[in-house]
Amino acid sequence: MAQRKKRFTRKKRHAAHREPDADSDGGDFELAAEASCDDTATKKVGKKLPRFPAPSDCLSDVEPDTRELVRAQNKKKKKSGGFQSMGLSYPVFKGVMKKGYKVPTPIQRKTIPLILEGRDVVAMARTGSGKTAAFLIPLFERLKAPQAQTGARALILSPTRELALQTLKFTKELGKFTGLKTALILGGDRMDDQFAALHENPDIIIGTPGRLMHVAVEMNLKLRGVEYVVFDEADRLFEMGFAEQLQEIIRRLPEARQTLLFSATLPKLLVEFARAGLTEPVLIRLDVDTKLSDQLKLAFFQLRQDDKPALLLHLLRSVVKPQEQTVVFAATKHHVEYLKEVLSSEGVDCSYIYSALDQTARKINIGRFVHRKCMVMLVTDVAARGIDIPLLDNVVNYNFPSKAKLFLHRVGRVARAGRTGTAYSLVCPDEVPFMFDLHLFLGRPLQFATAGLPQDVDGVFGRVPQSVLDDEEALLIAAHQNSQDLQNLRRVAENAYKQYLRSRPSPSAESIKRAKGVDLSSLAVHPLLGSALGGEELDRLKMVDGVKNYKSKATIFEINSSSRTAASEVMRAKRRRDAGRVGSFLRAREDKAAEGPASQPAAGAALQAESDEEHIQGVFSAVLGGKRKMTQGEAEAPKKKKKRETFCDQEFYIPYRPKDFDSERGLSLVGEGSTFEQQASGAVLDLMGDEGDKMSQHKNMLKWDRKKKRFVQETGKEDQKKKVRTESGQLISSSYKKNLYEQWKKKYKMEDGASDSEGEGGGSGARRASTGRKGGRGLQPQKHSPGPRPRSELKSRDQILKQRKKREKQQFLQSGGLKKLRRKNRQHVGEVARSGFGRGTSRKGKLRKRL
Repeated sequence: MAQRKKRFTRKKRHAAHREPDADSDGGDFELAAEASCDDTATKKVGKKLPRFPAPSDCLSDVEPDTRELVRAQNKKKKKSGGFQSMGLSYPVFKGVMKKGYKVPTPIQRKTIPLILEGRDVVAMARTGSGKTAAFLIPLFERLKAPQAQTGARALILSPTRELALQTLKFTKELGKFTGLKTALILGGDRMDDQFAALHENPDIIIGTPGRLMHVAVEMNLKLRGVEYVVFDEADRLFEMGFAEQLQEIIRRLPEARQTLLFSATLPKLLVEFARAGLTEPVLIRLDVDTKLSDQLKLAFFQLRQDDKPALLLHLLRSVVKPQEQTVVFAATKHHVEYLKEVLSSEGVDCSYIYSALDQTARKINIGRFVHRKCMVMLVTDVAARGIDIPLLDNVVNYNFPSKAKLFLHRVGRVARAGRTGTAYSLVCPDEVPFMFDLHLFLGRPLQFATAGLPQDVDGVFGRVPQSVLDDEEALLIAAHQNSQDLQNLRRVAENAYKQYLRSRPSPSAESIKRAKGVDLSSLAVHPLLGSALGGEELDRLKMVDGVKNYKSKATIFEINSSSRTAASEVMRAKRRRDAGRVGSFLRAREDKAAEGPASQPAAGAALQAESDEEHIQGVFSAVLGGKRKMTQGEAEAPKKKKKRETFCDQEFYIPYRPKDFDSERGLSLVGEGSTFEQQASGAVLDLMGDEGDKMSQHKNMLKWDRKKKRFVQETGKEDQKKKVRTESGQLISSSYKKNLYEQWKKKYKMEDGASDSEGEGGGSGARRASTGRKGGRGLQPQKHSPGPRPRSELKSRDQILKQRKKREKQQFLQSGGLKKLRRKNRQHVGEVARSGFGRGTSRKGKLRKRL
């Protein structure tokens, strides 16, 4: 005993004289008394360690913010740059380490400290940079652990179901040790399950805007406890036509909340996200200049629209390796169905998803592809956003995207987290301007294929050899002749493509002009496809190109006519007169072609116009309104090109367009032009008569209905009948209120207190009213009782019967009833075996003899 006392006093004396260690990584706080006693030692180290304030320090009744103190204590003093220096709590840090994250990515290093401070953040980083973990880690750090308060405390909105499911998966993996509950609200799932999930008082709600608004209107969900809101792929959310849904959801949220916007393509103008309700946001934009990964290779193939299925088959069979996975993006769901049948008929196993597909089928098809049961997946743009397929190798743009940022999201499925990948794009002639728009957006030149290019050159635009297409086309023709379904699907896909062209946005004027100046017939074969061809095949392709580009010198007036006819004499005279101008035009075109195919504007347009004018003057006797004829002296005098005078000083000249105009135009949510241009184009002066008959005539105007294919009469009263007004004053469609929640409560005997106006929207109703989804009725709580409602001590009939059965079963087991029952069963089995029905060996056929 004496030795223990000596050892204890020695430790105590050693601890009193020991200096505080500033680099200590321990998780215990200093006591206020110890810190005050040893001020001299603290001054030697420099900065004081954070401590809990003493009762004398707290002069007010407000409790100190212990969350900041704990985070400051958890921070490592050394500048390691890892997750240790962010001051994460132990459950969150353990989940991050369990996930396998060692060092935060640049977007995580920039955003997580700001989010932990409570700031509103708008963050942009390219695909695969870890944006999901950038908003999930601060979410777990803020929520800490489940609380007894009613209602969710965090809301994550995703544009697609697949992205919401992936976010749920990340949430369960990263927040494995926090114990936070998550509810998933998706379209396509049963609403009964979603009602039950919200009754379990989840801490986090992950959902899509359409179904979340439907559930919120049905359940009268308040969402007043939400303090953390995330718009994942924010630009897509505000582009998809969810304005009504998002506005209703935001109106239900409290004003004192933290709002985060994350996407790979966000514009610089935050005015376009004014509906999100941001408060002094911080804009973080990474990878603005290098929007694509360095490990991604691009390839562009020029071909006709009808040849795309044949080239797709060739790419999947010959170019792509058998062990590589490929995602093919098509324009519409009809193209997906058609390509699925085409590939299946040719022996290529594939899965497919699109937005109109059943939710269960979508999960099954994605699961088949992720688990490598099939190596090809056909999708629409529903899978272009945020989907993380770890081992994806290739992306094929069957239809070239109409927006440059959509191309970024498509090809961003590959070359993620340090892996390599390839993106193949099939470009038909009407899609060439969109390809120029893409390169304007990326800020890189387009490289045209020439003879002798190596196979591994990146970003080459080249032709497809006809021999490659002929081999696959022969197989496709035979498959279509043997299958009526393929013919019907191809016809439907062609009609769908015509409708798609009507809704496709137009490219920029600069790209249209550049595309017109490019001679696609002079393109060489793409090195990926031409490397396997022999010399004879290339010579044959050159001969075919020569035949295609052959243009006869004889005009229509000289065919089947002799040299003495009037038409032949007129054309000969015209050629002699225009020989110099035609030669200069050809030389100018050759010079433009030598500079590069991309820099071929309308070369020699002025010369062509002048030659046309001379041709008209020479052939026709009189021309009204033509140019003034030059005199002999004016014609002989040498022409001096008049230089265009510029009045701007290049040193002080400010251009009317910023340097990043094309890049920001591609990121914009409102399409072409600026926000002001869109507002100005939408301003229409509607003139209406001030007399009674004119006003009634204005009300009875007909409007074309695209679905009904006829003119319909629309008035304000009819629109008012189709909408209902919510508590927030927002007018929404009446189809959102179908009393499904009331039917669910009656079916599962839930209480009305689960979603009354005093609660926070069905959070703790299951805890107050019943013990489970199919539990007893319970008693109706008083509606006007202040404070939390106590649990009822009176039991229902079902609860009493259940308790009695449980007590009887316990008595039966304790009295040895199970052994008696087994003994009785063995006796019965023996009696049956000894009887005639047992048909034993000694009594075989005895029953038949008796009968």
